[in-house]
Amino acid sequence: MTSPIKVGLSTSSVFPESTAAGFEIAAYLGYDGVEVMVGTDATSQDPQALRALSEHYEIPILSIHAPCLLVTQRVWGTDPWGKLQRAQAAAEALGAGTVVVHPPFRWQRDYAREFVAGLHRMGSETDVRFAVENMFPWRAGPGSVGAYLPDWDVRHDDYPDTTLDLSHTSVSQSDAIQMATDLGDRLAHLHLADGTDSVRDEHLVPGRGEQPVARVLTHLTASGFDGSVIAEVTTRKAADRAERLADLAETLTFARLHLGQGPHSRADA
Repeated sequence: MTSPIKVGLSTSSVFPESTAAGFEIAAYLGYDGVEVMVGTDATSQDPQALRALSEHYEIPILSIHAPCLLVTQRVWGTDPWGKLQRAQAAAEALGAGTVVVHPPFRWQRDYAREFVAGLHRMGSETDVRFAVENMFPWRAGPGSVGAYLPDWDVRHDDYPDTTLDLSHTSVSQSDAIQMATDLGDRLAHLHLADGTDSVRDEHLVPGRGEQPVARVLTHLTASGFDGSVIAEVTTRKAADRAERLADLAETLTFARLHLGQGPHSRADA
């Protein structure tokens, strides 16, 4: 019998609250674990501090999201390979099975040239999965700009493991079900969110946009998916913590419902 799919909370989902608040809220709401978004919050960069939070709130760290955003270009240094090495070391130290990484930006040409081969090399030296995330073209008016190399669409490159983000499929106007199907066993991780036909990366609470989120979750269960589902939704416009908690509780309930799990059952219980 396969184990239930774990449903975790990205610490980015509680922004502008802190990384520590992400652990607190995840434990309070009954998530199975957390994904640490490594960012400008010093705690997110410190494995010892993260271990202390995990132990204090008795909640595991499922994954580490490497600092790949424009706003984190100087977090853990400026060398992109150095960032991945530190993410790997943090994941190994904290018992996280996955490092989420974005494809290189177009201007990172040297990094992009070696990206696929480099991930294969790093992956051969550890049990940690480097799950490359689908991104999107930067749309501007009727056209679009390819911002990522080798490609924003992870189906087009030989990655052993990938992350499917359901807000990014919205921005790229991709068929999320087809992408999940095409990735097959290479689909190792899911960022649970929603989106509308917008040029913005919205990361809505699932069910509030137009993506086939419920069908994707059902597909994961039916296909024997052995990764984690991570809620990565935006709550920065929440009026207060009560509204933020309500949004994140709704996200968890949605996930468990469409994964065929009980509404209050933790996967590691």
